[in-house]
Amino acid sequence: MQLIKSDTNIDFVGKRKIAIIVSLLLIAVGIVSLISKGGPDYGIDFAGGTLVQVRFTEPTGAAEIKEALKGMNLGSLVVQQFGDDKNEFMIRMENTSAKLKGLAQSVQEQLAATYGSDKVDVRRTEMVGPQVGKDLRLKGLKAILYAMLGILAYISWRFEFRFAVGAIIALIHDVVITLGAFSLFGKEIDLPIIAAFLAIIGYSLNDTIIVYDRIRENLGRHNKEGFSFIVNRSINDTLSRTLLTSGTTMLVILALFVLGGGVIHNFAFAMLIGVLVGTYSSVFVASPILIFWEQRQARKS
Repeated sequence: MQLIKSDTNIDFVGKRKIAIIVSLLLIAVGIVSLISKGGPDYGIDFAGGTLVQVRFTEPTGAAEIKEALKGMNLGSLVVQQFGDDKNEFMIRMENTSAKLKGLAQSVQEQLAATYGSDKVDVRRTEMVGPQVGKDLRLKGLKAILYAMLGILAYISWRFEFRFAVGAIIALIHDVVITLGAFSLFGKEIDLPIIAAFLAIIGYSLNDTIIVYDRIRENLGRHNKEGFSFIVNRSINDTLSRTLLTSGTTMLVILALFVLGGGVIHNFAFAMLIGVLVGTYSSVFVASPILIFWEQRQARKS
């Protein structure tokens, strides 16, 4: 199936400077948001603490729930609505001591005293110590770093080092923009999001390698043409495949995002942003970097 005619010749390379400005602006907005908020908003997996998911049979609000739990001395308390159900809330506390083993029961009893015993249902309780959270955060960062190093080695071996540099910069670009989007929209970073980041890296890399492979083929076919022409021709050659792959992937992710519910919502959001940015970076970041590299080498010569 071919969506784009084989003789299509859109000037992607000619718009590379505009694309770089757009990318830098998106990255800057994300970094400013992260700095203003004191870093990413880590979930229970990374920050440590205790989390209780509660559902009420009658409408209530976060302020009312905090007031009902005021006498329990739970320390720093965050109450947020969870998922699409307006009566379901996540209660997060920083306390993680052994004394809180019966926390779910205590919270339920305290809320039942305010709302009624048959109107409160504790659905989930999680507890993560601060040291465990720190260790998980470090391991998550290492997983992303090792994935990047592995990709650098693989593409250097399969293509050339300049191709590997372009791919790594594009992948960092994708992860940073997705992280910035999480900060802007106030979403938490937890273990499933690290899995989403690794999936984004894999998806974006696959798209980039398809373009790189066509560039390598066209270097032999059009060696008398300029390098910019070859890169642009290669992007146009693979454009139909890129649109089909990205389009079908987006349909699945949109279904997860809209219909998947609160548990998978943040994961689907990360994939939604990541696939969009990953498709963009394969065309406007990874490939143009090869042109800048070639021009730099020409100036040195």
